[in-house]
Amino acid sequence: RDFLGAGKDAPFYMKFLAGAITGGVGSFIGNPFDVLKTLAQTNKEKAVPLMSLVSNMYQQQGIAGFYRGVEANVLRACVLNATKMGCYDISKGYVTELTGWERKDIRTSFSSAFIAGFFMTCTVSPFDRIRTNLMNQPTDKKIYDGFVDCVVKTVKADGVASLWRGFIPIWARFAPQATLQLLSIEFLYGFCGFKSI
Repeated sequence: RDFLGAGKDAPFYMKFLAGAITGGVGSFIGNPFDVLKTLAQTNKEKAVPLMSLVSNMYQQQGIAGFYRGVEANVLRACVLNATKMGCYDISKGYVTELTGWERKDIRTSFSSAFIAGFFMTCTVSPFDRIRTNLMNQPTDKKIYDGFVDCVVKTVKADGVASLWRGFIPIWARFAPQATLQLLSIEFLYGFCGFKSI
């Protein structure tokens, strides 16, 4: 954030850019684990040991198999982190104006993180749906030819609103998750002597 000049007084787009870059890089690195997690969770047959999942994936699709759905996963992470960090920072400004609380006040951080969780749900739900569809393809065949094909087929089959299916449970997950993450970050920043977000 500071490297890009996306601090407290930076324009909106810089805050989103800083969040997007960190999310995208982390997601690319972690994609193989996400694919394996999705396969393990959606397996309807007898439980398959992790090493068997890895071996089957590598034999049937090579290294590329571990990166299926990477476009959706990276886009999702970019949108998620951009929304979380950008909306959190901007919300802190509005909360301090409306309440008179300080930016470092835990009430400000808590309220702003809760608001960020709502906007994360709005922006990330479609990416979650597409990512899950892409990663949940059988290891021995491809149902979708990439991100755009998956979006088109999903919307054609289930309608546009299906991209936000499960909105309330997703928000129920994101709001406390964002709150805990952002309060922890604020605490660690203060503990280490860095400026607050």
